[in-house]
Amino acid sequence: MAPNVTTLLHLGDWWMPPEEVDDAFVETAIDRILVTLGNHEPWGELTPLLSEHPGCAVRVSKLVWFLPRPARLTIGGRRVLSLGGAASVDRQSRTEGRTWWPDEAITDEHVAAAIAGGPADLMLTHEGPADTPIRRVREILRTNPHRFPATALELSAASRSRIAKVWNAVRPELLTHGHMHVAAGGKTDDGRRVASLGRDAQEGNLAILDMKALKMTTPSLAVIRGMAEQADVARDWRARRVAESLHDATLDGLKPTSAALRDAQDYIEGRRTLEEILEDVRRRHTRNPAHE
Repeated sequence: MAPNVTTLLHLGDWWMPPEEVDDAFVETAIDRILVTLGNHEPWGELTPLLSEHPGCAVRVSKLVWFLPRPARLTIGGRRVLSLGGAASVDRQSRTEGRTWWPDEAITDEHVAAAIAGGPADLMLTHEGPADTPIRRVREILRTNPHRFPATALELSAASRSRIAKVWNAVRPELLTHGHMHVAAGGKTDDGRRVASLGRDAQEGNLAILDMKALKMTTPSLAVIRGMAEQADVARDWRARRVAESLHDATLDGLKPTSAALRDAQDYIEGRRTLEEILEDVRRRHTRNPAHE
């Protein structure tokens, strides 16, 4: 949908296998996916990984990088601050060390380090700030529709306060976050904007960000799915054309074999190079005299 976009910024709760993500973007211009971690990642694995490279982003595949807390970047000439983590208000239904980890918490040390880096134009978080200007988020916090216990709500409030402390210190033009499963936005009296993205499979879970103007465009799921279906059709068409070119009986009016179709799909999806496929074809169609 946006072929000039080269960077994806993910706002947390990342569970996707990085190699599969690499495969999904093999035909796009995307050259990096920067993950601001949330609260539902496997922190038992991530904390040791990040600790081995303090203050540095950790590359876990060709495209995917996990950002430290905090992280400072420059994207499109803009100063970007990433501060991951959030409080799990559903921890009472989870098991510590298996589906919930204390390392999710945003600490005072994270806050101090984030503020020490100075002003930012864009702030990326998973947790939203206290005193958010987004009306729909304020309503959820006020009504507690999922009936989370008071202790969990207190931890959540403390986590949001830490985000707000950084937000008010570095004063970004735009702060964007996840976590609340709400797609909405708001603006403070002094003009700072906050954008909340929805969860996966929810409207507003993806936005295209213009780094020059720091304006976000949020396409509907219907548009995204329609574009995806068109892409699938185009991919299937290309796969058939490639399969025909790899199939030595095409000129006789025969359909490509199942093996040729698999070869074509591997080529289209980037799983094997053309040279590798041709070598496999050669082996399949070359008889071994010793076994004739």
